[in-house]
Amino acid sequence: MPEYRFATIDELGDGPGFHRVRGPLAIEAFGSNVMVLPPGFEGFEHYHDIQDELYFVHSGTARIDVAGETRELGPGGLFHCQSTLPRRISNAGDTDLVVLVIGAKDGYVERDGHLVDPERDAERRASFGK
Repeated sequence: MPEYRFATIDELGDGPGFHRVRGPLAIEAFGSNVMVLPPGFEGFEHYHDIQDELYFVHSGTARIDVAGETRELGPGGLFHCQSTLPRRISNAGDTDLVVLVIGAKDGYVERDGHLVDPERDAERRASFGK
């Protein structure tokens, strides 16, 4: 019998940071997190070894910096990025930005993300959401 689960974003955690979706919903086929960024938060420029990502803006205003282009997306906005292309997702609004992030490459991939500038972002990234 197939397994299924329900949840809400609020049940996955409080405050800024990465809220795990995959574990609580028993997802095995792809990675998934909800990312909550406070107003004005500058994201981390990063890329992945093999995992493509799809971002869905649930609420707030996202600023996407990728390949020399900057674009803002509001609720309902979608952004897909191939794995190795560096990108930064930031909060361009004055309310929390809530984004669902789905990542995979022919199925679930363990963590394979890397900061573009670890010297600048590693400490800030490590404390994000704690």
